[in-house]
Amino acid sequence: MTRAHAHPASPAAGTQGTTLARTRPSDLHHHVVTGLDEAAHAWLDQALDEAAAHRGTHGPISVWELRLAEAGRRCGPEYADAVRVLILDAARADPGALSRVYVQGTAAERRAVLYALPHLVPGPEALPLVEDALRTNDTRLLAAAVGPYTARHLPAHAWRHAVLKCLFTGVPVAEVADLDRRARADAELARMLHDYAEERTAAGRPVPEDLHRVLTLTGPTTTPPAGPGTRGLDGKES
Repeated sequence: MTRAHAHPASPAAGTQGTTLARTRPSDLHHHVVTGLDEAAHAWLDQALDEAAAHRGTHGPISVWELRLAEAGRRCGPEYADAVRVLILDAARADPGALSRVYVQGTAAERRAVLYALPHLVPGPEALPLVEDALRTNDTRLLAAAVGPYTARHLPAHAWRHAVLKCLFTGVPVAEVADLDRRARADAELARMLHDYAEERTAAGRPVPEDLHRVLTLTGPTTTPPAGPGTRGLDGKES
């Protein structure tokens, strides 16, 4: 499809990965509509109106749930994840509806649910969805699962294992929301990281560079220098 912007500085740069979970829906909407062509924009407006008119859970399936499946075809893969998040937000999908979409949906729809959690669920009710995602080896799903919602609500033991899972699977730890705060002075996480590094070394395998970054963060006061992609405590890139 033809898009208004196709260069690297396109607004789509803000519509990928866990940026979706860290960006206010109003800002996300602005980014998306700037890049969509006229037909896709019209489809999105209609989908959001339908979602707003059928909020929450309505019967076995809501009209907005059908739109989630169409997002890639209507708006293109570059914008599909962001569009799904916007539809979920417009529908004010409750934990029951989010769970249904997650369980019955494709991997892309599951990612959208995880990205939408910090916008829609203030408490820990949706943690079972995060825990399910953390059990997979789908790296895109894992990356979506370690966003701001997980940073706020996942208990320490499970959170440490989530960080290790990122290291195991090659998910960049930059995707882990609020990593600086949660890792600080965490002696148990430091022990787990040392054990993992020793296992890798003993097996003649390289130690991931990200492991050293996280290990530095576990010190009581040490804060790593800011660099490209470094995110502050508010979950936004600095």
